Amino acid sequence: MPVHYIYLIVAVAAETIGTTALQASQQFSRLVPSLIVLVAYGFSFYMLGLTLKVMPVGIVYSIWSGLGIALIAVVGPAVFGQNPDPPDSPCLVV
Repeated sequence: MPVHYIYLIVAVAAETIGTTALQASQQFSRLVPSLIVLVAYGFSFYMLGLTLKVMPVGIVYSIWSGLGIALIAVVGPAVFGQNPDPPDSPCLVV
């Protein structure tokens, strides 16, 4: 596997850790989770920067954000008991 894919996977993992710590920080009122947020997001952006030296930004960002959303959708219910609300009404496309 090329090293830039590993950088991207690490960036996604760091972003997921940062987002999980963001919830645990309780609006930055808890010191340790708040520091984890800052370090994890900073490291994630650093790894994204290394990935962007080789891959185009559109591809990198779509993978990073898509995988991050998918992982947080799993972590939220598993760690914090947060379940997504169902839609209020069906979407109508006219």
